[in-house]
Amino acid sequence: EIARSRSIYERALDVDARSQTVYIKYAEMEMKNKNINLARNLFDRAVTVLPRVSQFWYRFAYMEELVDNVQGAREVFDRWMQWEPEYEAWMAFIKFEQRYKEVQNVRGVFERLVFVHPEPKAWLRWAQFEETNGDADSVREVFGRAIDRLGEEHMDQHVFISFAKFEVRMREHERARAIYKYALQRLPRAQSQSLYNQYTVFEKQFGDTNEVEEVVVRKRRMQYEAMVKRDPRDYDAWIDFAKLEESAGDRDRIRDVYERAVAEHPTTAEKDVWRRYIYIWLFYALYEETQARDVDRARQVYGAALDLIPHERFTFGKLWHQYAWFEIRQGNVDKARRALGQALGRCPKNSLFRSYINLELELREFDRVRTLYTKHIEFNPANCATWVEFARFESALGEETRARAVYELAVEQPTLDMPEILWKAYIDFELELGHTDRVRSLYERLLKLTDHVKVWISRAQFELDTQGQEAARSVFEEGDGRLRDVGRKEERLALLEAWRSMESDGGDIESVERRMPTRVRRRRVLDDGSMEEYFDYVFPDDTQGSRFKLLAKAHMWKQTQHSE
Repeated sequence: EIARSRSIYERALDVDARSQTVYIKYAEMEMKNKNINLARNLFDRAVTVLPRVSQFWYRFAYMEELVDNVQGAREVFDRWMQWEPEYEAWMAFIKFEQRYKEVQNVRGVFERLVFVHPEPKAWLRWAQFEETNGDADSVREVFGRAIDRLGEEHMDQHVFISFAKFEVRMREHERARAIYKYALQRLPRAQSQSLYNQYTVFEKQFGDTNEVEEVVVRKRRMQYEAMVKRDPRDYDAWIDFAKLEESAGDRDRIRDVYERAVAEHPTTAEKDVWRRYIYIWLFYALYEETQARDVDRARQVYGAALDLIPHERFTFGKLWHQYAWFEIRQGNVDKARRALGQALGRCPKNSLFRSYINLELELREFDRVRTLYTKHIEFNPANCATWVEFARFESALGEETRARAVYELAVEQPTLDMPEILWKAYIDFELELGHTDRVRSLYERLLKLTDHVKVWISRAQFELDTQGQEAARSVFEEGDGRLRDVGRKEERLALLEAWRSMESDGGDIESVERRMPTRVRRRRVLDDGSMEEYFDYVFPDDTQGSRFKLLAKAHMWKQTQHSE
């Protein structure tokens, strides 16, 4: 009952003339029954009422092509394109013309497509078509028009990449290189990452070593330019940038980067902020001296850096030290000494004293070294490392009396930062000379100042090495009594363990075992009122220990009675 069915569809369209489903089902029914003209009329009505519904146009063109009405299908597509539909509709039209090998028609469609949708992908599809069906000049013309039409604002890196790859396929390597360079100069760094990568691959394949290095340098240069533009005081980026230019070898670029970097000096007088900045000056000076071979310019760099630092707040010993050795390398010893003397006069610090002393040691000026050590000690008499270095210097020169006098002056100082290092160095000095009586005297003097367990163990070891176990045992007994009197249980335990270790080698180990403590768990009240458990050591000669044993026995007896 085709007529009845057609009547129902028509009445449905009277109710809703924009129903897509009704149109499609209606047309399918007519096509199944081979009523092509009726189906054609129906699709014509549908695209007239709903011209923006793509599936009507697709079905309409498909039907015309299915019945071999190629011209009719072309007219359908042409009517559709007048509505400027989406990109996929244009591509359907192009594929239709390609199926029938209408090359000129395809070009015409592409002309209209790039006018309606001037997108990079449209130009790329056109170039791909021309490469398959045209000649090289046609492809170049398409890419040229694409670059002109898109402009720098809407340009896409993939257009240049495809253009360059086409030239590579044509074996026009110089043309491809020119395209890459042209694009890299005009596209922003953020929009050309793939372009850089493709250019790098291209140069690796078809360029020489210098061209490949140039690509890498240019790529990294743009990265550093972006970094220093984003943060002009990113001194690590400036240093890496300068090192990159040094590897490239362009002297003007290198100096330009260094000058731009040092111009961005810190605005605050905080040493941590200045520290990385000063390294730029150091690298700048080293470049001028070692690579540019411009000694005068290197001296000017050092001078500018030293004038810029606020020495009344802080200084940088490394800068003074490097400048002094620069003058030494130029044979200007007096200038080097004058520079370090100026540094000590303006802002004395331990590192500057050490640099000056090392310089004079290299020059074998021992009288100057003594003078500098003296001034260093006057500047910081609490620095034990300086005292030890001074004494070792005198000892190395064979001046034992001078070295001993230095040690004596040092140990008499009221304040020392690391006295244990000083005393150990003094004792080792006398041991090397074989003065055991002096060593013993030093231990006695030291034990009057401290009861540290390491000192007792060290002295006992000394007595063991020089006089045997009896002397060492006496020291251990004396130390055990001293530590017991001052109540240092952990240190006393460490002393007893060292004593037991000595006695284990054929000695009276049982007497030491009888002195060993018992480890017990106890509780104590903290400041906030809470309880805390801790471990304590109870020694046999401890009065509280005896009391603890009595309480323990009473507790055991109480548990026995309760169980019975």
